[in-house]
Amino acid sequence: MGDRFVEWDDRYTTGIQLLDDQHKELIRFTDELFSNCNAGDAEANEAFKKTAHAAVEYVKKHFSAEEKMFENIKYPLAAEHKKQHEAFVKRVLDDVRKFEEGKNFVPLAFARFLREWILTHIAVHDKQYADFIQNLKRKGLLSPAL
Repeated sequence: MGDRFVEWDDRYTTGIQLLDDQHKELIRFTDELFSNCNAGDAEANEAFKKTAHAAVEYVKKHFSAEEKMFENIKYPLAAEHKKQHEAFVKRVLDDVRKFEEGKNFVPLAFARFLREWILTHIAVHDKQYADFIQNLKRKGLLSPAL
């Protein structure tokens, strides 16, 4: 993995370019958050806060894109997947609020949580919809362009 906290790996590929690009961006945000964790001064805290807010906005955009796709393909696990998205956004917003309020918050633990959640979510749950889509394509029920 080199000296990066988290890196893209081809095993995370879903085969859907837009979503893979968004996943890569989420991983980049997580890596950036981690690098901002290591310096404890006001500048690092400000950078952490800025990156966390950008990551939250990006996550919402990404989840929205996935959920729109679920509707289009009538994905049977959409409701369960959406609940995971909602729980993740709630946890992240709660943590960012704690950080901003100066409550007991450990940026490094937050970055680790992001890394584990994102990689597990992509490797397990996003792979499920990727397999579902590939199956639809094989059956000729979906445009190969998706």
